[in-house]
Amino acid sequence: MKLLRCLLLIGCFCLPLITGAASAAAPAQVVLEPAQQQWLEQHRSLRVGLVLQAPFAQFDRRLQQLYGVNVELMNWLGRSLGLDLTWRNFPDQAALEHALLAGEVDLAPGLTQTPASLRLWLFSDPYMRVPQLIVGPRTGAVAVDLEKLASTDRVAVRMPSTVADYLRATYTNLNLQGVPQERQALQLVLSEQARFAVVDEAQLSRLSRESEFSELVVVGDIGLPQLLRVGSRRDWPELAGIVERGLQAVPPKDLEQLHQRWLEPKYPRLSESPGFWQNLGLLLAALLLSCVAIVIWQRRQLHQLEHSLLATRDTLAQRQAREEALRLSQFSIDQSTVGILWVNWDSHVRYANRAAESMLGYASGALIDRPLIDFEPTLHMDRWLDLWKRARTSDEAPQHFETRCLRADGSLLPVDVSLSFLRFRDAEYLVVFLADVTERRRALAALRESEARLKGIAGNVPGLVFRLERNPAEGELEFPYISEGSEALVGYPPAALQHPDMGLRNLVHPDDRAEYHRVQDLALATDSDWSWQGRILTRQGEQRWADIKASTRTLVDGRVVWDGVVWDISQSKRVELELARSQEQLRELSAHLESVREEEKARIAREVHDELGQMLTVLKLETSMCELAYAELDPGLNERLGSMKRLIAQLFQLVRDVATALRPPILDAGIASAIEWQARRFEARTQIPCLVQVLENPPPLSDAKAIGLFRILQEALTNVMRHAQAHTVQISLSLDGQTLRLTVIDDGAGFVLEQSRPCSFGLVGMRERVLMLGGSMTLESEPGEGTSLSVAIPLD
Repeated sequence: MKLLRCLLLIGCFCLPLITGAASAAAPAQVVLEPAQQQWLEQHRSLRVGLVLQAPFAQFDRRLQQLYGVNVELMNWLGRSLGLDLTWRNFPDQAALEHALLAGEVDLAPGLTQTPASLRLWLFSDPYMRVPQLIVGPRTGAVAVDLEKLASTDRVAVRMPSTVADYLRATYTNLNLQGVPQERQALQLVLSEQARFAVVDEAQLSRLSRESEFSELVVVGDIGLPQLLRVGSRRDWPELAGIVERGLQAVPPKDLEQLHQRWLEPKYPRLSESPGFWQNLGLLLAALLLSCVAIVIWQRRQLHQLEHSLLATRDTLAQRQAREEALRLSQFSIDQSTVGILWVNWDSHVRYANRAAESMLGYASGALIDRPLIDFEPTLHMDRWLDLWKRARTSDEAPQHFETRCLRADGSLLPVDVSLSFLRFRDAEYLVVFLADVTERRRALAALRESEARLKGIAGNVPGLVFRLERNPAEGELEFPYISEGSEALVGYPPAALQHPDMGLRNLVHPDDRAEYHRVQDLALATDSDWSWQGRILTRQGEQRWADIKASTRTLVDGRVVWDGVVWDISQSKRVELELARSQEQLRELSAHLESVREEEKARIAREVHDELGQMLTVLKLETSMCELAYAELDPGLNERLGSMKRLIAQLFQLVRDVATALRPPILDAGIASAIEWQARRFEARTQIPCLVQVLENPPPLSDAKAIGLFRILQEALTNVMRHAQAHTVQISLSLDGQTLRLTVIDDGAGFVLEQSRPCSFGLVGMRERVLMLGGSMTLESEPGEGTSLSVAIPLD
């Protein structure tokens, strides 16, 4: 059988070589045009690029040669055209195209024409069609129409691929499942994870030779074949024409044989067929039956002995298991922390474990045959018989009660008693379970003390203490606890506030209710702490200010709990409002004083400029008259009069500077002109360039706003000159809706805003001016990154 298998394998391997040699023995004659023949004579040596992919092209490392459908095709063309072919193989299409761009490849077979590849190759007409096949199980196989498949029928296909894109666009009803390789697609069909698989014919021919996929057959075609072409260099159009002539000369019969030999699926060989293995199995079964007939008489003799031994071993194992279970049960009962007593109908103890003896203070075995009245003085015979009767006739849960047992030393032990009826070996007992509840009672007492202490503390808190819970299963909120302080705070008793229709929300003032709901709903949605300040209404309608704070925690059972306090902050709120009102009045007073001061500066500037300037003009005129009248009489007098005129000119300049410092006249020309003028003065004084961008037609401003913006700019430039160490300054005046924005940016040293000096009166003064004008100021700065000051003033 092994020899037959070897012969079959050798025949299958050699068949393609023999048929290939036969087909290559007599290639057809290719007729070329004279120009093509002349070009071919000059280019006999051509380099062929192959992408290694079975069954199109493969490399046999043992024989060091290439084989496959594309290799045979190019060999046929080479012989028919008299070409000397040099082979280059590549792992993928990208490596082949890279070699083409590098000038290392002249032509390549087995390519598919795409818009991207047309820029690299000149393609021949298709020489072979590779259909995309639908593969399904052999059992019940029928022709498949993809349009009639249900959405529950899963189709496996390699993704990403052109075939998957075509199926997704053409058959929108398909339930596609992507796999990286065709092998995984066929395996999904075998494992019934997919109904069908879409595989191209070339890959199916390679995989169908494996016995794993012998139960799969072709059940349809998707109608999108892969057309194989020969691609050549775009700079050699003559080569493309020669290849086209050569392909046309290939006999269709040879192409068909090439297709059948390499691309058509090959079904399982003889050794893999079900009939072969069935016959082989029958032969082996006959051999097995003959062997069984030889040894069966020996088994019959040993069967009885084995059966007896197994029965004996099972009996011993069962006995050992029962003894072990009995020992474990006895050990568990003896070592239990719960006292266990077996009591007869006459209330005498039949059995007691170690825990019961330790609880009652008796030595080992001292409880046997003692009546229960020795341990529980109130358990007289009538009561005991009543308990016995109820336990014997009741099918409900065991009786349960608490009592105090008398210990051997005369002390009393609080225990939890549970009774259960038991029948054992034709006898009846009442099993008494004793549990020491000393620690539990101590814990209950401590809990009551803690609750009393909590109520006392909550009752003395000047406010309302509450607990809000939410059940995760139902999602409902409830107040399991509200302190007695609720009546003093809002006039409602705790029971009224705990009602589902009341709660804390109904106490909130209607004007503040929306904000309260927002804060509380956010905390309830995120299971987080929440805090709120606002007004609440008492039962008498009195308005009070309250501060509500609650912290959240999650209990072991999953419930979310908020523990909170409602403080009465009416007094502190009134003080806060009074303080805010006082600050607002101070700011208004400061604004008024600033306005009065600016008006006084303007008046003084006008008087200095008009009155003092007029007097200096008259003085200069008188000096000039004296110079004309008496300068020629005395040369020293002429020099004195010239000195007086220079002093008068300096006084003129001083008067102008004082008037300008008090109130620059340029403000009368508009805020834009004033900003430009101040920037140029800053440049002249500091030699720091200023880039100014202002509105061409700024909106009209009141005198107070114009002066305020100008003073803010002066203070900002003063800070730049003193502290910034800047190289450039940018000043802009822009209009944003109904807001006028002044921005001053420097590229100086900058500073840390949090570390600015608290006594920086320049920034404080600018901020107060902005607040008096009803605007806002933004200051941004980082060390080494400069400083940006932005002031926004509303026009209204």
